[in-house]
Amino acid sequence: MSDLIVLTADLDMKNAIEGLLERFHSLAIRRITARIVRHPGRDPGCASYGVDFLSRYADQFEHGLLVFDHEGSGKELMDRTTLQQVLNSEFADSPWEERAKAIVIEPELEAWVWSDSPEVNVVLRWRNQATPLRVWLSDHDWLAESQVKPDRPKEALQAILRHTRTPRSASLYRQLAKRVSLSRCEDPAFLELKQYCKSGLASEILI
Repeated sequence: MSDLIVLTADLDMKNAIEGLLERFHSLAIRRITARIVRHPGRDPGCASYGVDFLSRYADQFEHGLLVFDHEGSGKELMDRTTLQQVLNSEFADSPWEERAKAIVIEPELEAWVWSDSPEVNVVLRWRNQATPLRVWLSDHDWLAESQVKPDRPKEALQAILRHTRTPRSASLYRQLAKRVSLSRCEDPAFLELKQYCKSGLASEILI
């Protein structure tokens, strides 16, 4: 059996997960065999049918991950933590049992971008700007003084890309995942993903 299958909502998320798994030393895991697929129904498909979709692979992979955005999932009336609990209960009653986990990102994948790592400036082509990135975000009402990340992380990212005339592409998420320090991101969903790699995969993958 292969080590891991990951079901994501779109190409951006697929690229981000690929970039993260390449950094196996930073995740404290060995190099693994992984397959990352996208649900044709995007976030709503993952939220409503992701467990069933992954169940067909339960006898081919040791572990499974279901990763999607809370916003746009059609399940916004349920808070992120409750939605994860519901999906993990479904996994427990499926052929996966305890070998698979749901990771719901609040509000969306771009929340993982906004750490204070200098690599964010590099990937977003902000190095030669006169104004520091976080000051620019604050000046343009994307970031309050006390905030670590914008309330609207996707729209803030799009504003930055427009300002630096950086083409938006899925590969951008892979670059960020491969370069930004994993210790600087404090997003709860990201921390849960890291913890799953350390504990949920420990028996087969952890060094």
